[in-house]
Amino acid sequence: MKRFFKGRFVQQFLPFIILITGGSFIIREFVGLKYKYPKVTSHDLDTEIKKQGIEMKKPRTLEEEYEIIKTLDIDNWENIRISRPWDEPNINN
Repeated sequence: MKRFFKGRFVQQFLPFIILITGGSFIIREFVGLKYKYPKVTSHDLDTEIKKQGIEMKKPRTLEEEYEIIKTLDIDNWENIRISRPWDEPNINN
């Protein structure tokens, strides 16, 4: 019997298996608590924004946006190059 308890199976493998299986059960219990008592807070963003005095724009439909873009003059434009950090500064900007 002493030989059985001094063997490698009982001293190394059995505690390892107990640790793995027992640990999985313990982790399952903690995760269950996390899902049983979640910290759920809901905020009504519209009222929070109105309390701070921020006015929101009314949502527009795609057709309204199309009408606004139709009024823009997109045929006459000029390409203006901005200065790049790696370019030398140009005085004639």
